[in-house]
Amino acid sequence: MINNLNILFPEIFLSLSIFTILMLGVFIKKSFNIIFNLTLLIIVATVMIILSNPDNEVKIFLNSFTRDAFSNYFKILILISSFFVLNSSKNFILDNKLDKFEYPIIVLMSILGMFFMVSSNDLILFYLGLELQSLSLYILATIDRDNLRSTESGIKYFVLSALSSGLLLYGCSLLYGFTGSTNFDLIADKLTKENTGAVFAMVFILVGLAFKVSAVPFHMWTPDVYEGAPTSITSYFAVVPKVAGLALLIKFMFIPFSNILLEWQTIIIFISIGSMILGAVAAMVQKNFKRLLAYSSIGHIGYALAGVATGVVSGYQSAIIYISIYVIMNIGAFSCLYLIKKDGQYKESISDLSGISKKHPILAISLLIILFSLAGIPPLGGFFAKFYVFVSVLEQEMYTLAIIGLLTTVMSAFYYLKIIKTIYFDDSAITFDLTKNKKAQFSIFASCIFLVTFFLYPSIFNNMVTALFVS
Repeated sequence: MINNLNILFPEIFLSLSIFTILMLGVFIKKSFNIIFNLTLLIIVATVMIILSNPDNEVKIFLNSFTRDAFSNYFKILILISSFFVLNSSKNFILDNKLDKFEYPIIVLMSILGMFFMVSSNDLILFYLGLELQSLSLYILATIDRDNLRSTESGIKYFVLSALSSGLLLYGCSLLYGFTGSTNFDLIADKLTKENTGAVFAMVFILVGLAFKVSAVPFHMWTPDVYEGAPTSITSYFAVVPKVAGLALLIKFMFIPFSNILLEWQTIIIFISIGSMILGAVAAMVQKNFKRLLAYSSIGHIGYALAGVATGVVSGYQSAIIYISIYVIMNIGAFSCLYLIKKDGQYKESISDLSGISKKHPILAISLLIILFSLAGIPPLGGFFAKFYVFVSVLEQEMYTLAIIGLLTTVMSAFYYLKIIKTIYFDDSAITFDLTKNKKAQFSIFASCIFLVTFFLYPSIFNNMVTALFVS
């Protein structure tokens, strides 16, 4: 029992911390700053707890919960990205009067749900974790109750997410019915291509998971929610749930669906190609920076899914490396939006960036680095992310997928270069002063330094990811 508690200690610590700061928030007036700072400390403490855990694979509670290198890696990535997103967005939260003490607590609850998702080895635990995350995200999307756009985006997300959760749950119930188990390992033993009903269930589960990572054709909520929600929420949506969603997708492909590779591979290839093409084409006509980043995120998920579509460990590893670098690029991109303010209003339009290189050269060069990296221009980190994925795709002789990926990369470079042209060559549309947001500036600095120096040691993620699939 004590050993089980040690294995579950990160989740137990997070749960008790949530209960504690919730009580503090209720009984202390104007407690947002205290709760917010405690939340950051809790995130750091949880990282330290996970780092102190060994990476050997251990399964507890009738093999429904797994602690291994894979889950530890994704938990740390979720925590670090959450820390940077929260830390850089604090000034925005205060300026937009979103400083409710529940805000950081709900973020912690969504993180707890993601923890159970990435550690799940059972359909029931997986779904409980997924719903805890989803319910938290519904609240976050509509937290700005006085803003019509925020409320509308939250309702859209809630309705569509509830539909996808229903389909996913239906798939899980079918999978249980046709295999007689909810445990991933037992499902893998009984799931074969002759089991037509279980293959049918797999399609429903993939639909639900594709929605959670906003992959085509289940992306419809993404642009509206990204644009309508407050920027601090959008940055969280664009980064953290994507990490947990991709981790879950890889886990399903690697364990319960490992024996029906050909059945799900075609679906993942179709979703990957659709996401890459739509992300490249639809972003070209966008005028809102957040909406453009929404379509950009759809395209990037397409590239990550190309690695998953290979169905081999090297492909899964390339997808993990891709999502890790994607997180860093997006934290930097959204942090730039926290600096652009005029007359008390944060600016989101791409045209508002016109000519900022003349008055704010450091912000301009930071955006240049981040956008070039998102476009996959060498020698920045984004180039290596795509390079690893395409190498794994070519190794499996999936030439059509690789060619489409390369073509969409060239197409997507157009809208990133268009923003850079606006920054450096257009006349200033408005004059604004950069907000003195030291935390956002630090996030931008850290992101840019990482992306610029990544080529000096490009195997930094390789060394960490290689051990994730070793039992």
